[in-house]
Amino acid sequence: MSNAYVPGVNFSLQGYRARTANGPATLLAVVFFALGALSFEEGAREGIYVLFGLGALFILLGLLTPLSLKVANQWERAVVLRLGRLQSIQGPGVFFIVPVIDEVATWLDQRIQTTEFNAEQALSKDTVPVDVDAVVFWQIHDAERAALEIADYRSAIARVSQTSLREMVGSSLLSTLLADRKRGDEQLREEIARKTGDWGISVISVEIRDIGVPSGLQDAMSREAQAQREAAARIHLGQAEQEVAAKFVEAANIYAQSPAALQLRAMNIIYETTKERGATILMPSAMVDAMNPGGLVALAGLAASQTARPDDQPEPAPKVLPAATGPRATPRRRRRPTDA
Repeated sequence: MSNAYVPGVNFSLQGYRARTANGPATLLAVVFFALGALSFEEGAREGIYVLFGLGALFILLGLLTPLSLKVANQWERAVVLRLGRLQSIQGPGVFFIVPVIDEVATWLDQRIQTTEFNAEQALSKDTVPVDVDAVVFWQIHDAERAALEIADYRSAIARVSQTSLREMVGSSLLSTLLADRKRGDEQLREEIARKTGDWGISVISVEIRDIGVPSGLQDAMSREAQAQREAAARIHLGQAEQEVAAKFVEAANIYAQSPAALQLRAMNIIYETTKERGATILMPSAMVDAMNPGGLVALAGLAASQTARPDDQPEPAPKVLPAATGPRATPRRRRRPTDA
């Protein structure tokens, strides 16, 4: 499997980890070698040539056991070729192959794996250069096709993912990429899965991790967003002023129909402002005359007298005060010092 460098792609090192030693095969080989050595020793001491043949057989089994006994982990599949043709897909567990005739061509990992990729200075649909980082989660679902249809499926997935990312960026507006990442993830997943489906590989998900925008464009976008927020704030303020003005008009209509209510409201405002101790309020005389507290008291007394008097009694005639008679007093003239 190739470890060739792919620009803009990071491979997981777990997929390239060397396989551990075959424990059961090693143990059986040691047992066979020990039996062969004992057979040679007994044959030499007793002079029995059959033991020499038995010892040679044990030595041969010890040499062939590591070549024929294989163990596959739960997540692994072994592609077995017999004289260059596909024999079977083995695993998981213990399986045997015919030495020299059969060989394990490759071991496939069927766990979910990840591949990081990016697109540097990719132009969006509105000709804005952006840097996009993403990661693809994939899994082998058909070991036979993954082994026979493509030589290096890891590098192929990386290149297909990077190409699909650049195609997606080139066909999308920058605002769309920034505002709707979920849609971009789904579009990438469908495109990569369509291209890798024939290789026996399933794409589980694709996630865009970061979208880098040039610093100059970031400042322009920040100013634009600030201007939009200020415009929205002014619109909200104007709507609030409009609602307040409508309420004022409604209140003015009510006060126009009831002057007494307006006077009571003015007196209430004065009371609210004089709650604090030591507060001094200067009011123009025109405002005091407009409130006309004496007229309010007279209106209240008249309403009370009309309530207490029966309806059939006529209203008393207003009293007319006689005019003052007699000689008018004239002011005394003060003599000046010059008159003397």
